[in-house]
Amino acid sequence: MLKNMKLEELEILSYADLTELILKEESKTLTTPQLFRKICDLLGYTDEEYTDKIGDYYTSLSTDKRFVFLDNNEWDLREKTPVAIVLDDDEDEEEDIEDEEEVEDEYEEDINTAIDDEELEEDDDDLDDLAVLSDEELEEN
Repeated sequence: MLKNMKLEELEILSYADLTELILKEESKTLTTPQLFRKICDLLGYTDEEYTDKIGDYYTSLSTDKRFVFLDNNEWDLREKTPVAIVLDDDEDEEEDIEDEEEVEDEYEEDINTAIDDEELEEDDDDLDDLAVLSDEELEEN
């Protein structure tokens, strides 16, 4: 299909549109360089143009919702890629509970330390007002 298109028709299409058509025709996933090389061949770009434009091409793919970047560093059409959502609630809940308990323990330690520090400070203040009296002074009062 793409090979049958005239250069003028190809130039009207965006890189993303061309990528979508390539991935549909190829029926397999491809890397960024493989895809852009095919586009450059279709459009008659030189190696220098390939080098100059591949960064922008990658950016356009990564922001276009039609494509998904796979673990094997290849691109595919989102519509062809199944999305598996795995929920492991039990494990997450246990971790959350453990995390909460740790935070609570640390909080309690901080509060107890703060209370102890305050009591010590208060005790020090009370001692400032005290005076040592001799037995004679006590008998006078």
